[in-house]
Amino acid sequence: MSPPILPPGDPLRPRLQAEAARIAWRPAPGVPGGTRARIAHLHDEEARVERRSKGRDAYEIVVDSGPLGALVLLVEIDRSPSSPSLGVREAGEDPRFPQGALVATWPAHRTRTSKIGIPDLIALARYALR
Repeated sequence: MSPPILPPGDPLRPRLQAEAARIAWRPAPGVPGGTRARIAHLHDEEARVERRSKGRDAYEIVVDSGPLGALVLLVEIDRSPSSPSLGVREAGEDPRFPQGALVATWPAHRTRTSKIGIPDLIALARYALR
């Protein structure tokens, strides 16, 4: 089991969990086979979230690269029993994410994308909190 992204006593943990519970979800259009796509909505911000199958027990979650996308990704990582590889996709690299994307891949392995870390996601997700 992976360690929690924030220690249990960290004051940010309940704020992240409370905001994540307020996310409204709706289906997203235009997904290829093996992909589940939804739109997250919170505080007048939206983020596309895709879960893509990568074969047997392997998948990735791709989110818009803004604060809400970072919050969604942190929640997914926190729920996971193992740690993922983290990366980014540059703007324009994926037509469904024209502004760029944050990516978590399970099981963790080398990705072809630039590396980011949990502290980077936490710093970005703070902007989604009210």
